[in-house]
Amino acid sequence: MTATVLIVDDHPVVRSGLRAVLEGHPDVQVVGDAATGEEAIDLAARLRPAVVLCDLRLGAGIDGIEATRALRSLVPPPAVLILTTFDRDAEVLGAIEAGASGYLLKDVAPEVIVRAILQAAAGETFLTPELTARVLAGMRSPRPRLTEREVEVLRLLAEGQSNREIARSLFVTEATVKSHLAHIFTKLDVDSRSRAVHLARETGLL
Repeated sequence: MTATVLIVDDHPVVRSGLRAVLEGHPDVQVVGDAATGEEAIDLAARLRPAVVLCDLRLGAGIDGIEATRALRSLVPPPAVLILTTFDRDAEVLGAIEAGASGYLLKDVAPEVIVRAILQAAAGETFLTPELTARVLAGMRSPRPRLTEREVEVLRLLAEGQSNREIARSLFVTEATVKSHLAHIFTKLDVDSRSRAVHLARETGLL
């Protein structure tokens, strides 16, 4: 049975290269490609591919993890394979938690990508032994959970905004911002704004 695939990457050259590789395989059929997460969701809803091969970073708009979560909520849901250059533990675990069937790095051989697509289309999960070990370790020691508003505050903090500026951006009081920061510091186990931003970037929260 042929596995139908939708390619999602914000770089046209990468999309063309992947299409050339996959179209040369008799068991894989590329049904479309998209440059953004939003476009991927729209195309997947219309084309109904068995597998979506998606990058993690997609420029402006939603990222690969958010796209994965939305794609998996479609009816019927396609399997999602992340194909990226980023391999931080938080990103790998985040993708799997969002419903991805596998996580591949772009330096893998073309035949590995094809094998992962066929396994995902068959309802199986594809992870290298190293990534499997890291996912299991991450599940045993899960990363801190921030609310959407706390992530917004942290993102503005990373942009260098003061408490007053954050309050103005979010239409809340400075006291509310200070409360959010206190919760963020507690969850991340840090004692400074710079340390909170650094740790959030290191763990993939930002």
